[in-house]
Amino acid sequence: MKKKVIAYLHTHWDREWYREFEVFRLRLIRVFDNVLDLLEAEKIPSFYFDGQVSALLDYLEIRPEKELTIRKLIKANKLYIGPCYTLVDEYLTTKECFEKNLEIGLKISKEFGCKDFIGYLADTFGHSQNIPHIFKKFGINKCVVWRGCPDIPSEFKFCGINTVNLIRGYFMDIFSAPITIEEKAKWLKGNLDKISEKSGDTLLLPIGADHLGIEPDILEQIRKVNKLLADYEIELSSPFKYFELVKNNFNQEWNNELKDNSKTFILQGCYSARTKIKRYNAIACYKLKIADKIQKHFGNKYDSSIEYAYKLLLKNQAHDGICGCSTDEVHSENITRYKKVIQVAETILKELNSIYPKEFEKYLLDIEKQSRFVMEFESVNKTEKNCQTISSRKGFTDDILYDTQRIPITEDYTTIYKHLKQIKTNSDKLKITKNSIENSHIKLSVTKSGNIKINDITVDFIRYDDKGDTYNFGAVKNDIPKFATVLDSEIILNGEYRCGLKIKTTFFDVLVFLDKSSKLLKFRIDWNNKYKNKIWQVSFNTSNPVKKTYSMDLGEIITRQFDPDYDIRKHLPKTKGIEAKTNTAPMSGYVGLEDFGVITKGLTEYEVNKKSLRVTLLRSTGVISNPKNPCRSTPAGPPLEVPEAQQLGRNTAEFAIGFFKPQKAEEHFDELMLEEIDL
Repeated sequence: MKKKVIAYLHTHWDREWYREFEVFRLRLIRVFDNVLDLLEAEKIPSFYFDGQVSALLDYLEIRPEKELTIRKLIKANKLYIGPCYTLVDEYLTTKECFEKNLEIGLKISKEFGCKDFIGYLADTFGHSQNIPHIFKKFGINKCVVWRGCPDIPSEFKFCGINTVNLIRGYFMDIFSAPITIEEKAKWLKGNLDKISEKSGDTLLLPIGADHLGIEPDILEQIRKVNKLLADYEIELSSPFKYFELVKNNFNQEWNNELKDNSKTFILQGCYSARTKIKRYNAIACYKLKIADKIQKHFGNKYDSSIEYAYKLLLKNQAHDGICGCSTDEVHSENITRYKKVIQVAETILKELNSIYPKEFEKYLLDIEKQSRFVMEFESVNKTEKNCQTISSRKGFTDDILYDTQRIPITEDYTTIYKHLKQIKTNSDKLKITKNSIENSHIKLSVTKSGNIKINDITVDFIRYDDKGDTYNFGAVKNDIPKFATVLDSEIILNGEYRCGLKIKTTFFDVLVFLDKSSKLLKFRIDWNNKYKNKIWQVSFNTSNPVKKTYSMDLGEIITRQFDPDYDIRKHLPKTKGIEAKTNTAPMSGYVGLEDFGVITKGLTEYEVNKKSLRVTLLRSTGVISNPKNPCRSTPAGPPLEVPEAQQLGRNTAEFAIGFFKPQKAEEHFDELMLEEIDL
């Protein structure tokens, strides 16, 4: 008896990747015109539009006359859209962004008439264990995954949700190949045999690929192939039918993240590619979250502006954008979008501050007091009572800029000072010398031997060669790291509420700041990168091997286990189709040990190495996908040169460290990020 194969037609749509958005959109017009023509002529039964709605909206901007046709096809269950607005990378988004992604995507999908939804994650680079919980919150009880799955069945429960593992991936373009039907049947049998090993009597087969149209004779091809398949019968339908047919098969449970790369590439180097993009993303996410939170307190007057900004942000978080794996032109447009998001968020905050000055300051103080002892603010006064002045700039004051009845003139251009004021009172004092900075919680010392020591942790800055690409770090066999040497240190800020040191090294100058009563030492590094094909890291060296880490993932603290002795440079793949296992992992703003933590402003990758916890500051590469990457034995994309991914020139890295339990990470993350709320 033949096994039933439920096949569904789809295209995986990257809005931008190895071509720029407008270039891909013109291709989208041709591809989706083709799909609609086939659906209307009943030459295909249905089409699954990649689990997102942004591509459909991009299409309708150019083809608005097709909207009624699209609505009819959705109502007839021939076209499936949603639930997401865009297919964001799961590890490079935030809980607020992912929830907004579903909120916007579901609203649009339902307006078009779509009623049933699958959490469709066919090509994201591994899967967060917290994603299913968010799906369930929005009423979605089905999920499709691929990358990162270990040796598990096709059907399983992923953190409580019925989930399908696409054993052979979503990339099935065999019906478009210029080969005979006999060759197609043979190829399909090989793949179906492998899917069958992990399935019951019903198999799921995607038909489609990246940016690919549908063959007009697809039904006839399947009819011919079925005659040649002795063990399988392919039926064109939808993934919804498959879920219904196998509803009793979801017995095995998996209650962890999906980051196994033994079966599929998970392309972990993307978490350190183009760190400038990650930094913009972190700042934009945080400012927009705070702007939304505060505007809700004042009556939701900016809801439409907030949604507009989130749409811009989510377009950037699509996985080949935020991952840094696209062309330089694509990422240039990403930065423009990020700047727009930040402009919207800042303007909402400034306008609310100008309209409700007293209420706004009280509400912001309530937010700040949850995590900080001091607060930054600006005024035209050179000094403020019981405050520390830390900097100044030229500009217009907010009461002029955001007053719709006034226009700033030359005479209004003035000096504006930034001050610190205490918002929690205690007797703690700051101490600073040329070689040390401390309060009652934490102390940094630059020792006579040139070491940087923070309590019982030592800190190194290191640099390795990188022969990889934007998808994967490329380790060099037997590579020995170069270490920065400390040259000198000096006091750059000495005040009651904040002190600062400059530590000069052979790599760069490291600025370190400490606030009164804070548990965080804050680091800022601005440097001119002149090196290509390198990875730069800050290494926090402990007294014991690092076997377990805690990190932030979609607002939750997760634990990961590591082999501290694993060295990627000793395990480079020798056969085709293998991606080297790594001791690196993604993080969202925090990584730590039991009593020590690192908070970052857009640094999203860490590594375990023996007794060290390392955070990547910068990774330079010049190609999207290097076919000779020593850590990945086959290409992951086109070998396009992307010189801007080398990140030559000015770069900034900001992070903070402290001695606290993982449960306090979110509070300390707010302490660092609230510096971006500049009022």
